[in-house]
Amino acid sequence: MKDFKSADRIQDLQFFGEFGGVNPSITDSSTFTFLQAQTMSDVFEGKKEGCYLYARHWNPSNHYLSKALAQMEDTESALVTSSGMAAISSTIMQICQAGDEIVSSRTIYGGSYALLKNFLPKFGITTKFVNTTKPEEVANAVSKRTKLIYCETMSNPMLEITDIREMSKIAKANNCLLVVDNTFSPLIFTPAHLGADIVVHSLTKFINGMSDCVAGAVCASHEFINSLYEVSSGAAMLLGPVLDAHRSASILKNMRTLPIRMQQHARNALSLSEKLTADGYRIIYPGLANHPQHALIKEISHSKYGSGGLLVIDLKEKEKADRFMESMQEANVGYLAVSLGAYKTLFSAPGHSTSSEIPEEERTMMGLTHGLVRLSIGLDDNIDRTYQKMKHCLESVLAKNETNEL
Repeated sequence: MKDFKSADRIQDLQFFGEFGGVNPSITDSSTFTFLQAQTMSDVFEGKKEGCYLYARHWNPSNHYLSKALAQMEDTESALVTSSGMAAISSTIMQICQAGDEIVSSRTIYGGSYALLKNFLPKFGITTKFVNTTKPEEVANAVSKRTKLIYCETMSNPMLEITDIREMSKIAKANNCLLVVDNTFSPLIFTPAHLGADIVVHSLTKFINGMSDCVAGAVCASHEFINSLYEVSSGAAMLLGPVLDAHRSASILKNMRTLPIRMQQHARNALSLSEKLTADGYRIIYPGLANHPQHALIKEISHSKYGSGGLLVIDLKEKEKADRFMESMQEANVGYLAVSLGAYKTLFSAPGHSTSSEIPEEERTMMGLTHGLVRLSIGLDDNIDRTYQKMKHCLESVLAKNETNEL
């Protein structure tokens, strides 16, 4: 994959504060003044752009962060929202209407799955779920009613890699849009370069990286972003998923360290995956040679940022998975908590947490069993120390299980 200097783009961002501050001023206003009454009228009628009207529409702090995200994803424009789900739902509601259809990956975040499967049918929007690692399944599922194809670059929680290039070909051939969730892999992939029309993020995860806020983003063309914030018909304007200006300012500062953090997350995850695999455990990690899409990620990713900060370990049974997570928390490996992308390691069993919205029969089909533990590996400086702790936790859990069986 041609190297895209996303880190340089982040580093080169330059927004001065009101009094020459090295960080941009935070906009602590919900509404903005106009010097002329006609200008306000023109904004409402869509005749005038570039003016701040009301904080639900735009504010300078959100604008700064949106520009930074567009630079990172190399899209024309971007907007920020109050959560990742707000970004996804606003995008879909802007594109689809009653009678339309979506073709989606079957292995996606549980909240996204629930939105598509359970909520959108109330509005006459239906979804077909397919295996997007098999382009022929996607092509066969698309119909005349299909308005968009939806997938994740690195799927939650199975860490499957979808070839965005193939999805783009199918979307373009059928006159529909390709929406890609790049939450698990900022900087690793640049979906817009691979053919994605719209890129969505949960900024809550790696991009912010501190587990201290909830936020989302949509990165796309000027035309699409403008349509989302159109005063009388924009989904983001009318549904109101506005991000607080103080949070925007905080996330923008944290973006400055994202390239360094992503490299450390990936180094640590690869090290643990290799060691635990050598110990005989079943590990799912795209950076391992035995991963089904290992060759693909090397081909379409920016290798500098590795293969991501998440790994999955299969302990076969729910009881073992639960004891392993409890043992890791007691050993201060990290926290038994949902979410990911934090400075500290987070772990959960997605089969009965973040992916529980997916029916059990479908979870079984995709290999998402109750014995799987998803780990978002933190920024640990001594990863061998972390490995020794995890190894001890695993051995104690399995030894206890064998004792109980006797």
